[in-house]
Formats: sequence, structure tokens, C-alpha cells
Amino acid sequence: MDLKNSVDVSASGLRAQALRMRVIAENLANSDSVARDPGGDPYRRRVATFKSEVDRATGATQVKVQSITPDKSSFSRVYQPGNPAADGQGYVLRPNVNPLIESADMKAAQRSYEANLNAIEAARNLTQRTIDLIK
Repeated sequence: MDLKNSVDVSASGLRAQALRMRVIAENLANSDSVARDPGGDPYRRRVATFKSEVDRATGATQVKVQSITPDKSSFSRVYQPGNPAADGQGYVLRPNVNPLIESADMKAAQRSYEANLNAIEAARNLTQRTIDLIK
């Protein structure tokens, strides 16, 4: 695999992790939102999933977004009879977003993003050193 292919693979990883961080940020931003209608469903956590895909032109395996799917875990219920989103019994459904899990996922996505940046930087440095040797 040449240096251009390694940069392309790392760039696909950067795109994937950037999308993952965006989805996590949306989850965190909506972690306190409730339904608009009484008894309605609140925001449902979303999860980005990835797949590997071979680029036919280069033969390199790259990361692609497979889907962004809703998390099927249940909502928590909180007794708040005065809340406009409360159902007939006075319970409000809360989003299935756990800020601790989202923070851990965000840290993992950041580290993966940084690793891909480091790989691109290493390829750039190798290219520069090769050019310097040719001079």
C-alpha cells in the first residue's frame, strides 16, 4: 500500500469518527428533552454503526457509515404531574440518553480521530523526508 492509500484510509476514519462525534453531541444536547405532547415519546438516543468497505480502485479497506439507528432501550419514567408532557398518571418519559456513556463514547471517538490524524501526519512526514532525500 502506498502512502496515498494510507492517507485515504485514515481520511475515511476521520470522516467516520467526525460523524460519530456529531451523533454523540446530538444525544448529549437532547438528554434533557421531553415529548411535546402529553404521554408522547421523548428524544431517542441514536447510534452510528460502521462497516469496512474495499475501495475497488486501490484495494484499500476503508471505513464507511453503515447506519445511524435509534437505540431500542427503554425510556425512564419520572413522576412530575405538573409537567405539560406528563401522561394521565403524572409520569414523564425521559430520553434513554446516559451522559456518562455518551461522554465515554465521545472520548473513544476523539482518540480514534487523533490516531487517524497521527497516521496522516506520519505519511506526510515520510513523503517530505523522501522529497528531501531526492533533492
